[in-house]
Order: sequence, then C-alpha cells, then structure tokens
Amino acid sequence: MIRSLLLTAAIAASGTLFSQALKTVSYQDGNQKLKGLVTSNAGKKLPGVLILPAWKGIDNEAKTAATNLEKEGYIVFIADIYGEGNTPTDNASAAKTAGYYKENFAAYQKRISLALEQLKKNGAIPEKIAIIGYCFGGTGALEAARRKLPAAGFVSIHGGLAKNLERKNEELLTKILVEHPADDQSVTAEDYSNLVKEMNEGKADWQIITYANSKHTFTNPESPDYNPTMAKRAWNHTLMFLKEILK
Repeated sequence: MIRSLLLTAAIAASGTLFSQALKTVSYQDGNQKLKGLVTSNAGKKLPGVLILPAWKGIDNEAKTAATNLEKEGYIVFIADIYGEGNTPTDNASAAKTAGYYKENFAAYQKRISLALEQLKKNGAIPEKIAIIGYCFGGTGALEAARRKLPAAGFVSIHGGLAKNLERKNEELLTKILVEHPADDQSVTAEDYSNLVKEMNEGKADWQIITYANSKHTFTNPESPDYNPTMAKRAWNHTLMFLKEILK
C-alpha cells in the first residue's frame, strides 16, 4: 500500500516536471492529427534521438528517457504513433491497436518517418540521429531499420522481435542494438534466431544484450517486471551506443 502511494505521488510529480521540460508538437498524417513531444533544447543544432513509445502511447518511461537524454546533449522527439483520439485505455485496446500497426507495418513505418521529420525540423543534425523504442516501440525501431530510414543507428528495448516469415530478409547495412530481457515470454526462441538470421543476412552491425532475471518490461519503474539493476545497465548500454554513433 505504501509503495503504491509513493508511486502515485512520484507519477504526479513527474507529470509537472514533464510539462515544463517537454513541449507539444502538432503534425499530421493526412487527416489524422498527431501530437508528439520535444525537449526544451529544440532549435539548437545538436544530435537527435527519436523515441518510439510502448503500446499504450506516450508514457512516463518515454518522457523520462527524453528528459534524461536532453541532459546528455541530445534533442529528443517522442513520436505519436496512434494519433489524437486513438490512445489505448487498457491492455486489450493497446494489444489491438499495436497489433494493427505490427501487421500493417508500412503504416507504422510511415508514422515513424513523419516523426523523424519533426525531429529534424526541431534542430536535430540529420546525419546524427538515432531511433530508439520501448516494447511496441522496440518493434518500431526494427521496422525503421527495415525501412532504411535515415538514422545512424537503432535501439530496440524489450521490443517484439518477430517478423512475418513471408517477408523477405533484405539489406540493413546499419547499426542495431537489441536490449532483450532473458525471461520475456512474448519472444520465442524462434523469433530470436530469426532476427539474428535477418541481421546477418542484412549485413547489419548488430549486437544483442540479454539481461538475466528480467521479464518483458524490465526497464519501466511503473511495471511489476521492473528490475532496477538491469534497467540501469540497459540505460548505460544505450548511452554508450548513442555516444559511439552520434558524438
């Protein structure tokens, strides 16, 4: 009970902090209104990071990552994949909505591409941009790599690794970091091996780091899966990767 109250208070406090540090950016996909978030250093010429949020849309994990990455010297844009009026309210609706974009991957890739353009418009140096994603967004980071979106590297954090086997493996020729929880029941051994095969055939510069004693959403403090030790390691691995490709 005490932990729950403390978590509620922390979330409320973080909401105030985020409202000060992150600004709303409105953009469009046809008639669909989209609302992303950008860090307060927008407009400066700096390396950029595009964050693809988890399956319920823009959440505190994405916002925390954005504000922390700003401190590291990056302009950060959090993508709005679903659009205004389409934010899932529970796990069932999140699974349905995210499932649509996983199946209709071209639509997902387009939404990522539109967000990438917003990141550039807000000052990110085009040659120094990375795309990272959490959960459903981790799947998106891999889809962005498959679409050959212009980024220096891609990070999938506890993302879905599966791809329809009817889709052919193509050249990737990019840098990819996959941060994978060892006990993620949503990823099968076949999914894992197929991704390795895809990255090898695509001639990617790839790395998979597997985190022990970690379930699916191990990096999210608001999740029962949260593993603070492994979450810290994953964050440090992300920072190291971004420094290598962007600085």
